[in-house]
Amino acid sequence: MSLFHSILNILFIIMQVFTGIIGVYQIFMSLFGIWHRKDTSFFEPRKRFAVLVPAHNEERVVGPLVDSLMAQKYPRQLFDVHVIADNCTDHTREVALKHGAAVHVRQSTDKRGKGFAIEWMLERLQNWPVQYDAIVMFDADNLVAPDFLQIMNNKLTQGHKVIQGYLGVKNPFDTWVTVSMGISYWYSNRMWQNARQNLGLSCSLGGTGLCIDMPLLQEMGWEATGLTEDLEFGVRCVERGILPIWAHDAKVYDEKPTSLLISMRQRLRWMQGHFHCAHNHMFPLLKAGVRERSFAKLDAGIYLFQPMRFLILFLTSLMMLLQLSGPQASFMSHVTSLLPTDFWIGVNLFLYLQMPLALFLERANWRSYFGLVILPLFLWTWGPVVLQAYFTKANNKWTHTVHKRAIRLDQIHSR
Repeated sequence: MSLFHSILNILFIIMQVFTGIIGVYQIFMSLFGIWHRKDTSFFEPRKRFAVLVPAHNEERVVGPLVDSLMAQKYPRQLFDVHVIADNCTDHTREVALKHGAAVHVRQSTDKRGKGFAIEWMLERLQNWPVQYDAIVMFDADNLVAPDFLQIMNNKLTQGHKVIQGYLGVKNPFDTWVTVSMGISYWYSNRMWQNARQNLGLSCSLGGTGLCIDMPLLQEMGWEATGLTEDLEFGVRCVERGILPIWAHDAKVYDEKPTSLLISMRQRLRWMQGHFHCAHNHMFPLLKAGVRERSFAKLDAGIYLFQPMRFLILFLTSLMMLLQLSGPQASFMSHVTSLLPTDFWIGVNLFLYLQMPLALFLERANWRSYFGLVILPLFLWTWGPVVLQAYFTKANNKWTHTVHKRAIRLDQIHSR
């Protein structure tokens, strides 16, 4: 066997081991997401919220968001909606004002992006005449369920410091891309986030629908200005022993891109930020998890490995396809299959069957089940996205995703 084939063989074995372990790990962990018991605890509204909405050229969607916030079943005097008109060149400011929000105009040529806008706004709130108990963050294209702030009030009163709300998709049936994203989110909400909540582990922060205790934020500082500011802040919380919790019944709906190209561009930004954060925090978390015998820190470190896992899955499946397509006529005949083909079939089958299970448990619309047919094609597109993100992870340039659908909350519920 040549040196080239020996090196290829070793790399392939390593990829199989890592991918196999993490695949089995995720299957096991997701089993704990099957059950969900609604939290019926209720506390009198006492917490005062600053609701922050970073917005860059969002005149089409910011109005319905502000309306859904003004319709909260929570005392109006206990929350203020602050829209950050961040480097806008449209009528975002005027639309937000018309719908009742306080608007803060920000212009910056060098510090561009959501993380910087939030940091700027938090500094302004230090001199604001109102003192807040917590901040809540939403993206401008969101819609918020009427009981969201009440649930956050309950969680804060129970002593929780960082709470992530349920991330729904407001336009899942626009295209095959949005239904694929919708299925991915139904799965993630139930089999990943809810599972970790049931196990007492940290959930991952989603960048919107996020509530943070103000004293904790003042103590830690924001300091999250990368492409995935939510991930950065969440990881810093776990490192300090503060576990963000999952509020499955506090729902926020997000608009997803309708075209594959825009979706891949958005996911590229997510993965670039994820790789950057993993570079700084993955190994320290894994080491701390082992040293302190903290399963929560160990699991958070494994989560930071996820983009590399997507890349390994993509390359491994590609190698297996080459091997199966003609092993005698291909250089792949020299590669050792450490784990049998039946193992990979079983792992992928179990992972895939969790998708319809999540749809059933989340009572998703019957149309979503048709999306399962094309879902494998969408999942395959993660491969080139993660591969490109790995080689461009040093890129910190923020790219704006254009939002167009001015859907209202009652339209989602009527679908």
